[in-house]
Amino acid sequence: MTPEAPIALSLGDPAGIGPEIIAEAWVQRDRTAPTGGDPPPFFVVGGPEVLRAAIEARGLDCPVVPIADPAEALFAFSAGLPVMAGLDAPYAPGAPSEAGAKLALASLSYATRFTMGGVAAALVTGPIAKSELARIGFDAPGQTEFLADACRLPYRDAVMMLAGPSLRTVPLTVHCALAEVPAMLTSDLIVHKARIVAGALARDFGVERARLAVAGLNPHAGENGKFGDEEARIIEPAIRTLQSEGFDVFGPVPGDALFTSRVRGTYDAALCMYHDQALIPLKALEFDEGVNVTLGLPIIRTSPDHGTAFDIAGKGLADPGAMCAAIRMAGECAALRAAA
Repeated sequence: MTPEAPIALSLGDPAGIGPEIIAEAWVQRDRTAPTGGDPPPFFVVGGPEVLRAAIEARGLDCPVVPIADPAEALFAFSAGLPVMAGLDAPYAPGAPSEAGAKLALASLSYATRFTMGGVAAALVTGPIAKSELARIGFDAPGQTEFLADACRLPYRDAVMMLAGPSLRTVPLTVHCALAEVPAMLTSDLIVHKARIVAGALARDFGVERARLAVAGLNPHAGENGKFGDEEARIIEPAIRTLQSEGFDVFGPVPGDALFTSRVRGTYDAALCMYHDQALIPLKALEFDEGVNVTLGLPIIRTSPDHGTAFDIAGKGLADPGAMCAAIRMAGECAALRAAA
């Protein structure tokens, strides 16, 4: 991988808002540029006709430039949105289909291969509909787990982090029922993922000694066992282990206090016990700029932190802010890795 390599974008479900916000990200490409820098060149894997139709529906001035090789994106990007041909489906916003799911999976698979092969500097994934992909044999719980498999890593080594301008959160358990969370939590899990988070923040975000806050599971962080013993039995021993290894970690912090403005300034990332504990504050505070980052992989992967939004697809209502932020973050992370 070289810093000159373009960023690969997978299309996401073509019936969702992915195609239009990708095109809008090219139109508003100044929003994808880091402070004081140029927009990183990016290309889309598949869906040229889908993109043309989405561009027309949204009324954008965004030429689609067909390319046959990722390297061509470096030269084509200034003229229009570079798109690799060969994969396509009908454009039917709001109406997911088997053909659309097959396009989404093919786009994701090829974009992943390009990034793993080093011809793309990073991967930005468009939003998918997991239920639609399951109908065509996609058996991973989500794109994070798909990428772990692709990189031949266990699921727990691929750590989801949600990042916005003022907050980063990490769900320690992700795609599972809430009732299953207490049994899934272990001190080893917390320690393992905290190490990955601290290492990734140093490597990809330039945070040399990350301050990590650890949330409690129960109300009031258990209140000395009155509302549960997971804090004393699982979370506190994990924190002590991490502190003994030299990590800057504190907690467990009650979930209703962890995301106040005063506390947010005391940590670089919050480790949360379950999916919604991490995603609700991020989406409430920074929905239009929230980015899903997969830590612990040999490749860089980001994604807008929202779904397909079938209900507004094709209506010109989708905000491209999170897609722009995901592309910008992917470029920044790739630049840090290349400079290391």
